[in-house]
Amino acid sequence: MKKYDVITIGSGGGAKISSPAASMGFKVAVIEKDRLGGTCLNRGCIPSKMLIHPADVAVAVKEARRFDIHNDPKFSVDFAKLVNRISATVDADSDKIEASYNKHPNIDFYRGSAKFLENKVIEVNGEQMTAEKIFIAVGTRPSIPNIPGLEGTPFMTSTEALRHTTLPRSMIILGGGYIACELGHAYGALGTKTHFLVRSSLLRAEDAEVAAEFSKVFSQYHDVLFGAVPSKVEYKDGQFTVHFFRGGVGSQVTAESLLVATGITSNADTLDLINTDIALKPLNFIQTDEYLRTTVDGVYALGDCIGKYFFRHSVNFEGEYLFDYLFGGKTKRPIQYPPIPHAVFTHPQVAGVGKTEEQLKKDNVDYVVGLNPYKSSAMGMALLSEHGFCKLLIERKTRRILGGHIVGDEASDMIHMIIAFMNKAGTLDDLLNMVYIHPALPEIVRNAARKAKTAIGSHA
Repeated sequence: MKKYDVITIGSGGGAKISSPAASMGFKVAVIEKDRLGGTCLNRGCIPSKMLIHPADVAVAVKEARRFDIHNDPKFSVDFAKLVNRISATVDADSDKIEASYNKHPNIDFYRGSAKFLENKVIEVNGEQMTAEKIFIAVGTRPSIPNIPGLEGTPFMTSTEALRHTTLPRSMIILGGGYIACELGHAYGALGTKTHFLVRSSLLRAEDAEVAAEFSKVFSQYHDVLFGAVPSKVEYKDGQFTVHFFRGGVGSQVTAESLLVATGITSNADTLDLINTDIALKPLNFIQTDEYLRTTVDGVYALGDCIGKYFFRHSVNFEGEYLFDYLFGGKTKRPIQYPPIPHAVFTHPQVAGVGKTEEQLKKDNVDYVVGLNPYKSSAMGMALLSEHGFCKLLIERKTRRILGGHIVGDEASDMIHMIIAFMNKAGTLDDLLNMVYIHPALPEIVRNAARKAKTAIGSHA
């Protein structure tokens, strides 16, 4: 049996531990069943944004007439060239990681599926190994709903949609979360007729006011059928037909392609953890404590597979935390997450950090709202904004910033000023006491802060 100082299972967030540990002289094994770099590089954040940016450009081109700019009404995209460029770029990055691992004297790279034989014994490709410290960062994969007729058809998940080189004329999208909305936006903006079948609402995890504004705008660009529950899928002569019930009434929609984006499932079920004492939470997420330790001494878990946050920036934070106290000489302390932000790269964009209004109501927090629409700002006027807003949630007594939510242009950038203030336990006064560049979009945040100040004053 091979013995290592460190074994990491998964090469996405796990790289935050494997590479620096190896550089310190520890003997490291990296196990990865797919391309190196994890979900983010190969089938998530990076290729999706490389597809979404051209989609955003396409929206701008199509809507240029709003600014009295007229171009050739004929719109086309070399979709195969676009997707092949994206795939080549991320594949090259992945290949660089593999080359660096193969050159590193302290890293052994195993391409294959890790299986636990016992608590700290792992088998991959017929070889057995153990280590003093084992890190599980296996992520998640698309969850496939049990809909009669779906299995065996050439439907796409996000993985296939990011490598598909033919732009379909029409697409049915099952799901209303951020993956469904991002990829639906990309395909729709580039020329596909999109039909969303949504059981409840779009982006239901967002602040309800933000989700409502997003749904209103998004539905102007896509055919969105709310309350649609799929009952059967048929595929015949290159066409998908999805049968569904809506308000108790049966209906159907037909399209050239079908994208299933109804959620994710933990990859922990691939590890044969039944042979160990590693405990699982519901939905196969790995149970960890406040130090990211599993229920087996010396085995840690991080990232999507622990079911806490599902972002590359959050697993990076977790990996850096683990490295600091296990290898970096930092004091061992429970992980303390700062405000974890998120963004949805759609049209319109959505971004948020901290609590939603619904969460504050549930917790009986005394708060005020400062909300300012894009159109009520100088740059909003320049953009001819017809929708979008910034919403701040402020604790009345302390004036502390409890949450920030933006729907509209550049939301993913603008949210960072709110993140920064919240990270420093900032208050409404901190937002008000800075000088904003005029006429830049962040003045919308300032205007929302002014509205919150007025709300506090009116209820003093």
